Amino acid sequence: MKFAKKIFFWDNGIRNAIINNFNPLSMRGDTGNLWENFMISERMKKNNYYNPYSKSYFWRTVSQQEIDYIEENNNEIMAIEFKWNEKKKEKKISSFTNSYQKEIKTITPSNFREFLDYSIPITTPVFRNETP
Repeated sequence: MKFAKKIFFWDNGIRNAIINNFNPLSMRGDTGNLWENFMISERMKKNNYYNPYSKSYFWRTVSQQEIDYIEENNNEIMAIEFKWNEKKKEKKISSFTNSYQKEIKTITPSNFREFLDYSIPITTPVFRNETP
């Protein structure tokens, strides 16, 4: 087994500064990467406050099939693909669905609010200086 890393920025502005690209989305070739980074960073910010015990991963096979985001909570996993272009064909990753018996959800600009809903916490916040 081999472990790999993906690096995400807490702020897409820092990412843009490092690659020196502040063009509008319509003039960029990395819009999908920006979308993925934004969604993952916002979800991790939410989890940091509301659900500090959740774990975040990504999943990639040797043949480079990949799932953008895996979240583990209470021994349950959720698999997510992020698509900026809603018309782009969804990947079918049968090796994941067969192994874990989990559906892969696709998050797009039209349904992202469900994924980042700040009004309904996943769990009651647990503050680190309090006992649950």
